[in-house]
Amino acid sequence: MRPLLGCLVLVTLLSPSLACPSPCSCSTKKNGRLLAECAYRDLRDVPRGLSPNVTILTLSANRLGHLSRASLAEVPELQSLWLGYNHIATVELGTFSALLQLKNLDLSHNRLAEFPWQDLRNLSALQILKLSNNRLAGLPRGALHGLRELRSLWLNDNELTTLAQGTFEALPALAQLQLFHNPFNCSCKLFWLKEWADSTSVVISRAGSTLCAAPARLRGRAVTDIPGQLCVAPSAQLTYLSSPADATPRDGLTLTLHCSVAGSPPPEIHWQIRTSGRRVDIRGPTVARDGGAKPGRQRFLAFKNGTMAIPNFSKEDEGTYTCLAVNDVGIRDVSVNVALAGSGNPAEELPRDDPHAGHPGGHSCAKGDELDPSGMGEKLVIVYHVPREVRSGAGAAESRIRVGILLALGLLLCW
Repeated sequence: MRPLLGCLVLVTLLSPSLACPSPCSCSTKKNGRLLAECAYRDLRDVPRGLSPNVTILTLSANRLGHLSRASLAEVPELQSLWLGYNHIATVELGTFSALLQLKNLDLSHNRLAEFPWQDLRNLSALQILKLSNNRLAGLPRGALHGLRELRSLWLNDNELTTLAQGTFEALPALAQLQLFHNPFNCSCKLFWLKEWADSTSVVISRAGSTLCAAPARLRGRAVTDIPGQLCVAPSAQLTYLSSPADATPRDGLTLTLHCSVAGSPPPEIHWQIRTSGRRVDIRGPTVARDGGAKPGRQRFLAFKNGTMAIPNFSKEDEGTYTCLAVNDVGIRDVSVNVALAGSGNPAEELPRDDPHAGHPGGHSCAKGDELDPSGMGEKLVIVYHVPREVRSGAGAAESRIRVGILLALGLLLCW
């Protein structure tokens, strides 16, 4: 009997389930989980000496001001962590990343202006995340990516002015979202949230209190009620021009493309140029208001009105020219492939001009027509042909450059 009692005493003394720091009270729940109750203890730090198999830790309503990576190192099996109603202003990166079994995390009613969003990448079991009543001004793009079990997200009563598009789309289990009492700037960058709210089954708690703080014309209006006509996705259309009819090869060929865009707010025009020898991204005009080219951009002349000109177009400039219309609602692009026949790559090796090719009804587009492969992904090919006699050197002064339009990848739409 004595050996048995001795073993029981030894097991009791060594059992980690009974390790409990003096400010806390610990108990085992009916489901076998170990609870460490440390709320309302006027604590300034997470107490040391917690059992490693604690699964529920309550530290609410204390005076905690900072969490370091070591703060929770003793409790790697935590499933629920309650830290609400403290003074927490900083959380060190890595504080939560080792809590792989964490399902509930409450940091509401603190002073957080920053949060270690990277830690969430390891918390794939997380179901409830409460960050309400803090000072968060934004969420990085992809901050919630990977939280496939997250069901309830509380972000209300912060300082959020906008949210990156798709912030909640990677949360397949999300059922409840709280965003109210944030000073949202309802520019078109936030219009995606209205569209998402209209289509999702997620319950947006107090959606009528999720209001615009700016711009002035929308102040006090629900974020989910931004007028659709204020935010229109961009559209883009390309037209092309060849050299003037009386130009000769001696004058040099100037390729001129014009990109017409529409949308609200008015889109910016960007260009992407891809040739065999270079890749150029142009974000805005390369020609100054006085007509002069900006330093380092003399080759590709991009004008504010959407026109792109390439003087003395040559074989080295063959490639794909893409116009991108960009506004706060989205991006639209349209491309044209351009090839020059008559030098190292003779015209015979290029597709022949055929104004009826691939277009039912035999309609064709003339110069200045819109090149709009919208919705179908086609890319038009413009092939500039230099007549054979010019290539041989005869009749150069009298020859004219003619433009042939060929289809690539499908049907050309002419409007």
